Amino acid sequence: MNRTTAITRRRIIELFGATSLLPAALCYGRAADDKVENERKILFFTKSSGFEHDPVKRTGAVSSLSEAILSAVGRKYGFEVVATKDGRVFDGDLAQYDAFLFFTSGDLIEAGTDKMPPMSASGKQALLAAIRDGKGFIGVHSASDTFHSKGNRFETQEYPDPFVAMLGGEFISHGNQQEARVKVVDPKFPGLLGSGEAFTIKEEWYSLKNFAKDMHVLLVLETDGMQGSEYKRPPFPLAWARKEGKGRVYYNAMGHRDDVWTSERFQKMLAGAITWAVGGTEAGLVANMAQVTPQAWVMPSQ
Repeated sequence: MNRTTAITRRRIIELFGATSLLPAALCYGRAADDKVENERKILFFTKSSGFEHDPVKRTGAVSSLSEAILSAVGRKYGFEVVATKDGRVFDGDLAQYDAFLFFTSGDLIEAGTDKMPPMSASGKQALLAAIRDGKGFIGVHSASDTFHSKGNRFETQEYPDPFVAMLGGEFISHGNQQEARVKVVDPKFPGLLGSGEAFTIKEEWYSLKNFAKDMHVLLVLETDGMQGSEYKRPPFPLAWARKEGKGRVYYNAMGHRDDVWTSERFQKMLAGAITWAVGGTEAGLVANMAQVTPQAWVMPSQ
């Protein structure tokens, strides 16, 4: 397992450039040897058995963009980040982690694209059990393109894969990257304060299915006017939060592009999601999909 190293201001500039959108406070953070009482530990898992996204690619011993940014955010908000692509970690001591953050893809029980050691079937079960018993889970972007359900991709499955059921949604497909409007449903949720009623950004937008009926929708992709058959469907959830047993689960489909990761907006979302997932703050989780995305179950054409 590879543990991330301390991220210095010079290192941030090397990785992101002098015009990085990271706030100065994130660059400096705490000194590497400073300790925060009851500091939370986050396991950041980035194995790519399927497509490997640029933000999780490493160059030799150099941390990936997403690892560096998440470590910097952690230094500001008081959580430690342990990053790995080695699936064997889930056969070890999971009790030491307060939450798991996945930017993964494909069937993680296979070595796949990045050839890193895969997760075992028992490791997958251990992860799901740990979440049900109270650990937090945060998934970004292709976490929904992980452990697909059996059956037609363009149909809703009555019994989705257990990982998908825990996450609350599953990737179908995506079209060309484009600007789209995102509606903010719950601006009071941690990390969304100040986001306004909506925002428009360029991203690789996922078309999703197999939504958990108990989810609390946070962001909605407004599909009207989008280009591509994947989006010829009514608006659907883009980010949400839910409970899995005693555990807190958050998912956000954003995160494909480097400039999304370097944006202050996305960093605030991640910081808020992690803080909530580890129990550092509270939020109401009223199931609201029927009210805010009543036709989310309508599938795009094949």
